[in-house]
Amino acid sequence: MNRGCYVRKVAVLGAGVMGAQIAAHLVNADVEVMLFELAAKGGDANGNVLKAIQSLARLEPSPLASRGRAALIQPANYDEHLERLRGCDLIIEAVAERMDIKTGLYARIAPYIHEQAIFASNTSGLSIDALARALPENLRSRFCGMHFFNPPRYMQLVELIASQATDARVLDRLETFLTTTLGKGVIRAKDTPNFIANRIGVFSIVATMAHTARFGLPLDLVDALTGPLIGRPKSATYRTADVVGLDTLRHVVEGSAQVLKDDPWVDYMHLPAWLHRLIEKGALGQKSGAGLYRKDGKTISVLDPDSGQYRPAGAEPDAEVLAILGRKDPAEKFAALRASPHPQAQFLWAIHRDVFHYAAHWLAEIADNARDLDLAIRWGFGWTRGPFEIWQAAGWRQVAGWIDGDIAAGKTLATTPLPAWVGQVSAVHTPQGSWSAAEGRYKGRSELAVYRRQLWPERVLGEAAPALGETVFENEAVRLWHTGDGIAVLSFKSKMHAIGDDVLAGTLDALGIAEERFRALVIWHPEAPFSAGANLAQIAPVLAAGDFAGFEQAVARFQQTTSALRYSAVPVVAAVQGLALGGGCEFLMHCDHVVAALESYIGLVEVGVGLIPAGGGCKELAQRAAREAKGGDLLAFLKQYFETIAKATVGKSAEEAQELGLLRACDTVIFNPHELLHVAKAQALALAERGYRPPLKRQIPVAGRPGIATLETALVNMVEGGFISEHDYLIGCKLAEALCGGDVEPGTLVSEDWLLWLERKAFVALARTDKTQARITHMLKTGKPLRN
Repeated sequence: MNRGCYVRKVAVLGAGVMGAQIAAHLVNADVEVMLFELAAKGGDANGNVLKAIQSLARLEPSPLASRGRAALIQPANYDEHLERLRGCDLIIEAVAERMDIKTGLYARIAPYIHEQAIFASNTSGLSIDALARALPENLRSRFCGMHFFNPPRYMQLVELIASQATDARVLDRLETFLTTTLGKGVIRAKDTPNFIANRIGVFSIVATMAHTARFGLPLDLVDALTGPLIGRPKSATYRTADVVGLDTLRHVVEGSAQVLKDDPWVDYMHLPAWLHRLIEKGALGQKSGAGLYRKDGKTISVLDPDSGQYRPAGAEPDAEVLAILGRKDPAEKFAALRASPHPQAQFLWAIHRDVFHYAAHWLAEIADNARDLDLAIRWGFGWTRGPFEIWQAAGWRQVAGWIDGDIAAGKTLATTPLPAWVGQVSAVHTPQGSWSAAEGRYKGRSELAVYRRQLWPERVLGEAAPALGETVFENEAVRLWHTGDGIAVLSFKSKMHAIGDDVLAGTLDALGIAEERFRALVIWHPEAPFSAGANLAQIAPVLAAGDFAGFEQAVARFQQTTSALRYSAVPVVAAVQGLALGGGCEFLMHCDHVVAALESYIGLVEVGVGLIPAGGGCKELAQRAAREAKGGDLLAFLKQYFETIAKATVGKSAEEAQELGLLRACDTVIFNPHELLHVAKAQALALAERGYRPPLKRQIPVAGRPGIATLETALVNMVEGGFISEHDYLIGCKLAEALCGGDVEPGTLVSEDWLLWLERKAFVALARTDKTQARITHMLKTGKPLRN
């Protein structure tokens, strides 16, 4: 393959927090990576970088798709290994955010960069043009900014920034690589201070701090107001600052003030004096054990800035404000916030208004169009909607008038007027495209070929919806549809895509239609999760009524459905992102192939509600263990599956799910969830093209009585040690019986139906117990497991 169109090997320069995690995500994607750091002064010259690689395994959430990936990162240092740079297609610089450090390194490495290699800086805000000027002329066209957000595995945003000399084809190559190989959302930012996301996001933080003081609100109340209630992450404002690190926040804010001296809002780009004092004391946030919040035993305390003392956290928004935020119509909600005299309502209006004002003022300079700005804030800061989307939903012209009025009244943080273009449009996002303030027109999405793989891309409010396909069959629980390619797509419509009787019936109907009219079936939902599991809300009333005969019939229908998936006349492929738990996991296990986004969290978690898998999950793992044992020690393989179910272990990535045996090694893991449907259809078509036939049913060798006895012995030790309860012991015994094939001799060949009967019998027996019913009720009420 031509070296110019494929990234085979990458060097990451700098093994700090960002560099090491960028390297980790590259090896997650099977990209060969070298991680460079300064040579250690004593001992192994790679000591510094080896320490950084080892630390990856201790980070939570883990930057590694599985712990073993750390060993795939190749350690290197600048004294001994610069020659190795010649073999790299991409070099990513991720050293300290200082121009002198970066340019000094550039002078040292430039002679070793291959003539076709791309060189990128992971700077969060330094001028790309200024950095490019430190490079030889023949390298400048292949240099750009590539700004990952922290943590690189989980944060979707990568900003690409060209210098004046950057070849556009370099950006196209990188955007394709980042989008498909690393699963990123790429935004092309202009070479302006802090680029797009940090420019708006950092302003939002300092504006919130300014209005916290202006309205005299406590920090924990501000966090209660600026989190999920307004479509932002749970960590909200001040908890986020603690997670990021107060020293890091100060560095970012002060750096912004230095480079944005002509910004009309620059006077607010500073931290309050009390926060500086906190930093000087060493209270830097989560990493130091205390910051704006502190944990005192089981009590979470929050700082009172006036006194400098901590008090128990837990302030709640006023009921009047909650009622306003509960309104569904955004226009009514914002009108009520602005009109209310309540300080909390006025605070919320003010922080939105000033971000709208700031984003509109700078749109032309920092971003190609409003869509790029909104997606950058969504992907980089975790907002549900970007600033322009929120503004447009609340009524573009109405809000613009309110902002003008507040500017005239001196209520805004800056008195600069809204730009003229704001009054020239009635919306920034339309079916035709999003507004470009720089060009004075609406612009559509990128036509780069990689985006043709995204059959259902993430959209902004007001953007044209993707083609919904032709509906073949639909009821309240499921929709079966197609786009004319011979592949039927089944989508669940239940809350969290939970699997109840209605979804089971709809799945069976869909399978029947697919077998008659289509070449294959893909199970895919436009939104995550794949499935949170069986619908407990349907189960609980049946148990409460004591209808155990009806309950067993429902379990049998679940087994009938998963068996129908396995033995369908057409191939069935599941496309997974997010949670696939319990019954959702069992659905996957019975499909011919699974295409899973890396960020899929898959597990058999039934013990959390006092049950065992009974949708064919135990049968399937018993069968997989038999295949893996190949006539050898079957119990050794069963033990792993027993522990996985008994501990309700969830794979924290699709790769971990493969290691647990919940996904197969042959299943496909991809990094961009927006490509799931494209890849799943391709896999389904490949199965159909090869002349697909369902597998023949085979007899399964089981571990029998000795296997059950061995597993039960381990359970007895755990009960006696106080590690599990008596009810956990009962659940474990039922699980052992289902996995080992019941009261038979070891090596006995049994049918799938026998194993299904065993797990169904155990499931119903457990459901009859008061303690399991208590666990189910507790889970429905609290969302948390009960240990009883």
